[in-house]
Parts: sequence; structure tokens; C-alpha cells
Amino acid sequence: MQRRLGQALRQLVRFGWQQALSCVFPAVIFVSLALTQQLPLPWLPRYDWLLLICLAMQVWMLRSGLETRDELKVITVFHLIGLALELFKVRMGSWSYPEDGWTKVGGVPLYSGFMYASVASYLCQAWRRMKVDLVRWPSFWLVTPLAASIYLNFFTHHYWIDVRWWLSALVLLVFWRTWVTFEVGRARYRMPLALSFVLIGFFIWIAENIATFFSAWEYPNQSDTWRLVHVSKVSSWLLLVIVSFLIVAALKQVKERRPAAEKGSPQIPVPTERRPSDRVSP
Repeated sequence: MQRRLGQALRQLVRFGWQQALSCVFPAVIFVSLALTQQLPLPWLPRYDWLLLICLAMQVWMLRSGLETRDELKVITVFHLIGLALELFKVRMGSWSYPEDGWTKVGGVPLYSGFMYASVASYLCQAWRRMKVDLVRWPSFWLVTPLAASIYLNFFTHHYWIDVRWWLSALVLLVFWRTWVTFEVGRARYRMPLALSFVLIGFFIWIAENIATFFSAWEYPNQSDTWRLVHVSKVSSWLLLVIVSFLIVAALKQVKERRPAAEKGSPQIPVPTERRPSDRVSP
């Protein structure tokens, strides 16, 4: 029992270390939010400094090899998706960026897109570092309309009914048999994909509370003083994480199939269901 506990603790430390390495970009954003709030900033407003820091961080991660060019393409897509959502939500009064800045468009500072991009950065790096694989991935024709519906609901619920809970139920239904497997050390583990969505969404909600505490943005009820972000936002982040994960998974599949197509060999469906002989720890 003592040996097993020791091994479990070592695996937990390894897992935490891999997660920390995958969160480099988000960590830099949080540190920058804290420092720029506390320190006097010369020449430029705070939002502009945050944009410069994010751009410099992105260049460094690419040149240092922490991110690949393909991952940068995915991150850029999320930057644009995030900015589109920010522009709409700020216009509708869901939240605001009260400080001044030269790099604000429609009331939205351009650095805000990097907060969405940092989520994509985490997913891409964790996927690569932990050798993530998907078991019993549903059909492309189910996944794509679901992801599109989730994203569109962030816009349409201002004019129509909010169907997020129906979409959440559909997620459980579509991914009921889907598992995500990952490697820690030399052992492989697995968990239901739906559970991983919930966990990631919950930790992003915690990160959102930290971000609003450091005035990255503010909700209407935080204009006078900081308050805890309502727990209902967990569902919003959960759905946004699902969109992010589905896009990353689809692009990973395209990339993994590309070499087989270039060699003229039959394309192997990715991900595939593991054979009973494959060893996967629960």
C-alpha cells in the first residue's frame, strides 16, 4: 500500500508538472494582469501594454519551440473567434473594459483575444505533451453541427431562448461513449471526455475570477466592487471549452491523416477504438 501511494504521488506530481508546462501562456497573462495593475506604466495605457506582452510571449513561444507553427494557426483561429464574441458581448452589455487604450476596437482591447487563444494554447500543448488520444470519437457530421450550435447560442440567446442546457444534454448524448486517454510517465490513463470538459470549464471559471479581480474586464455587478463571478458562468465556459476542444480535435485528425494521404496509403480513421489487448489504466 505504501509503495502504491508513493507511486500515485509521483504520478500526480508528473501530471501537475505537465499541466503547468502546458499553461505557460495563461500563466504569463495572469502575471501580466497583476503586475500592470500594481505598477506605474509609462508611455502607454495598460491594455496596450498587455497586448505588447501577449504578442512578445507568442513570438517567444514560437521561436523557442514551445509551440509549433500548426499550433500557432489553431491559436490564431481562436483569437479571431474570441474577438468576434467579445465585440458582440461588449456591445450587448454582458461585460465591459472600462479602462482607456489605443488598441481598443468597439470597446474591446485587442489583447482580449489572447485570453481565448491561451485556452487553445493549453489544449494544444497538453495534447502533445501528454500524448492525448480519443476513443470512440463520434462522427464528423455530429460533432461539427454541435460545435457550431454551441458557438451560435452565445449570440442568439440575446434575441431568442437560451438553449445551453439542451446543448449540454446533447453533448452528453453525443459523447456518452467517448473517452480521452493520456500518458503520464509511462502509464496511460483515461476518463470520460464529458468529465474532462466539466473539469476544464471549472478551472477556467476559477481563472476568470482571478482575471476579473485584476480588472482584466468587469461584469455589470462588479462595477462598484469586485464580486465572485456567478457560478452559472461555469456552464458558459464548459460550452466554450467544448467548441475549443472539438476544433483542436478536428485539426489534429486532419494533420494525422495527412501523411497517410501523401504516401498514397489508405487513410486510417483517427481516433480509433482500442483493441482489448491495449493496456489503459482506469
